[in-house]
Amino acid sequence: MKQILQNRTKQFALTIIDLTEHLPSNYASSLLSKRLIKSAIALGANYRAVCRSRSDQEFISKMNAVLCQADTSAYCLEIIDDRNWVSIEDLAPIRLEADELTAIFTSSLKTISRRINKQRD
Repeated sequence: MKQILQNRTKQFALTIIDLTEHLPSNYASSLLSKRLIKSAIALGANYRAVCRSRSDQEFISKMNAVLCQADTSAYCLEIIDDRNWVSIEDLAPIRLEADELTAIFTSSLKTISRRINKQRD
């Protein structure tokens, strides 16, 4: 599962890079492109770090960073959608992937939190 998610997060970053190359050339889209690329790449890089976590606490800390970057990416994609800078047909699968990754990472955090709480009881 780790390798599958590492591949998905890497592919997500590559897809985002491709997407930003089709955005209009203006100040706002330039800033948004940089932020989106940065968050998409950080998402994958931070997930790789999650896979090397040495403790539950380290896992939670790093996974929260992953979740933050996934959410930032999703937010940037919402803005692109609201501005109609890309067709809905092109943007919909990318937004879906951002939402799915966010859901996966949220679920992982909930699962480990439940496990930790059971150990305390």
